[in-house]
Amino acid sequence: MTPPPPVSIVLVSNGPGELSTWVRPLALRLQRLMPLRPAVPDATCSLQLVLVPCPNGTGQEHRAAAAWGLFERIVPARSFWSLLLRPQRFGPWGRQGVVVFLGGDQFWTVLLSARLGYRHLTYAEWVARWPRWNDRIAAMGPLAAGRLPPRWAGRCTVVGDLMADLSEMARTDAPLPEGEWVALLPGSKRAKLRVGMPFLLETADRLAALRPGCRFLLPLAPTTSLEELLAQAGAANPIARAYRAGVPRMLAGDLLETQAGTRIQLARENPVHSALSQCALALTTVGANTAELAALGVPMLVLVPTQHLHVMQAWDGLAGLVGRLPLLRWFFGVLLTLWRLRHRGFLASPNIAAGRLLVPERVGPITPEGIAAEAADWLAAPERLEGMRADLRSLRGQPGAVASLASLVQELLPPDPMPPNQMPPDQMPPGRSA
Repeated sequence: MTPPPPVSIVLVSNGPGELSTWVRPLALRLQRLMPLRPAVPDATCSLQLVLVPCPNGTGQEHRAAAAWGLFERIVPARSFWSLLLRPQRFGPWGRQGVVVFLGGDQFWTVLLSARLGYRHLTYAEWVARWPRWNDRIAAMGPLAAGRLPPRWAGRCTVVGDLMADLSEMARTDAPLPEGEWVALLPGSKRAKLRVGMPFLLETADRLAALRPGCRFLLPLAPTTSLEELLAQAGAANPIARAYRAGVPRMLAGDLLETQAGTRIQLARENPVHSALSQCALALTTVGANTAELAALGVPMLVLVPTQHLHVMQAWDGLAGLVGRLPLLRWFFGVLLTLWRLRHRGFLASPNIAAGRLLVPERVGPITPEGIAAEAADWLAAPERLEGMRADLRSLRGQPGAVASLASLVQELLPPDPMPPNQMPPDQMPPGRSA
């Protein structure tokens, strides 16, 4: 039996957006910088992933992360509390290590690092909430760094925006076929798919009629399935009755064809950054995908059809939790959504970051006909699209944040990890002795 590593690097995250844009780039960088399990089986340091409970999660993030083959161990969000109570239940842990916060509630990493006895590093996008219990803080920018009390400022390093590296990582060695490509992003959670799928399928039909040369790309989120997408376009979804697209049929080559004959290319790779970066425009729901598109410099229209308030229970935080309560969820879901929309400010990540409207947000009883017409107007004005693309590029900052964060992780590691044959007896795997 392979002995446990003396040292563990534990990345902590929550939802699909954070996994593809923060966790995966850092994991790849660390694997390039140093020998890590599982890439190097006899390495003295392992790379592990712990997922935490979060209303933005789908419960399938561990399956998506497992497909990358980057982690020796992945703990699903449903097992987080069990992990805190009895870590040994999940196998042996390194005697020393680092816990890195990359999404979710920052307090979960405070608890986990204390429970494992590891050092603690937080990537703070906007604010570091528990600086006292952090060995180091990696701030996205001066705003997060400036919010720290002076006594903890020495622990902070501004590394930049992790998403700024996405465009560098998005390879275009597999170009899309020639054409004017529009990305359709209906979301990954069921509450969003119930609205997004029928709405965007009809929008695609109408846009194809206005611009016959238009081609469509539908990325399949790693936390959902083709069967789920098709189900939300059909009779199983009562909202689909309000739209005329119907259930598309599957053709060879991962092509979907609507009943009106519009063909949509399904993209199964994860992440799908290369294909997305080649699209002229994206039609998307709110969520982490707006930050992802912004980092790739893809112009977008952000859509929130409020005529389906009774299923819009995908809000973040306490509002989202209350909106999903059994029995009362319809009533609270509607009230909370109405309140959130009235006091919403900006919804799209690039608009929130810039403090101004960089990408259009269409909120209200919008229709596929109206959105298709607006999309056609944007596509007919490439100079306007290029202006939006330039605004998004100026927002994301310079690449290099992933490398800087990886360096901070390395600084927190012990300088000379204990080799496996010198591990203390209580850390030895079964069948071994000191």
